[in-house]
Amino acid sequence: MNTAGRIGLFGAALAATFTAAYTLGAAAEPLTDRTGTVQHGTHTETTAAPSTADLPGGLQVSQDGFTLDLQTNRLTAGQEAPLRFAIKDDSGKAVTDYTRAHDKELHLIVASRDLNTFRHLHPTRAADGTWSTPVNLPAAGDYRVFADFTPAKKGATALTLGTDLAVSGTYQPRELPAQKATAEIDGYTVTLDGKLTTGKMSDLTLNVTKDGKPVTDLDSYLGAYGHLVALRAGDLAYLHVHPEGEPGDGATKPGPAISFMATAPTDGAYRLFLDFKHQGTVRTAAFTVHATPAMAGTDTPSAHTDHGEGH
Repeated sequence: MNTAGRIGLFGAALAATFTAAYTLGAAAEPLTDRTGTVQHGTHTETTAAPSTADLPGGLQVSQDGFTLDLQTNRLTAGQEAPLRFAIKDDSGKAVTDYTRAHDKELHLIVASRDLNTFRHLHPTRAADGTWSTPVNLPAAGDYRVFADFTPAKKGATALTLGTDLAVSGTYQPRELPAQKATAEIDGYTVTLDGKLTTGKMSDLTLNVTKDGKPVTDLDSYLGAYGHLVALRAGDLAYLHVHPEGEPGDGATKPGPAISFMATAPTDGAYRLFLDFKHQGTVRTAAFTVHATPAMAGTDTPSAHTDHGEGH
């Protein structure tokens, strides 16, 4: 067969392959045009276009014209070193004006991909907008860095941006810790009561005891008696929730119970990290939980005071 004939047969086969692939794809799922119109056979329906604002926090490095610029891309396990970054606007200029939330302009979270290591840090901002903080991460592997902040810009909302950080060293894979209702830390026992529910606001209460006795004199930490961060296993989607009530409101007691309202965006495993302060020291208790769908017929709370400034 001559060259022209071989090319002609190849082109025909290629066209047939794409036609078959298109037919199978059309049978498997509806086609969506760029305007959000879904075609179902002989009729169409309009759907809402997906929005990045609907995504859980921390999955994007840029959102609403702001970008997390991580200037330290690699650290060494077991060695303290400065972690530097900046928040840049859509012109590429470092942001230097923030709205304070929970006593800080910005909260920095560093977590390993396996969710065994967690750090809640409060870096220092230089005049040029560069943030820095010393950090010592114990294990090699992939980490996620989250910047939780609100730009002091008219109409701006709270944002959580995320990016990856590599930590070099001898890597040893670690499993996600098993689900357990209690966590032990420095002689304290924290007990988790409640379930994380998919798509529905649910109550989570954490009780703090020490040496078997309830702790009733928790310190105020960043304007609250506790802070709870939830990270979804797999992609590390970030949920930052805060307790019901606050110190000095006349109703909230300084322990032993710290109550939160939280919603899981999807089913699956999550890791919860509770920061609490007692006798001048901040400690972190960690839990693995599995979010489950809400039971049919259950009611979603109709009123809830949000102390999370948009989180």
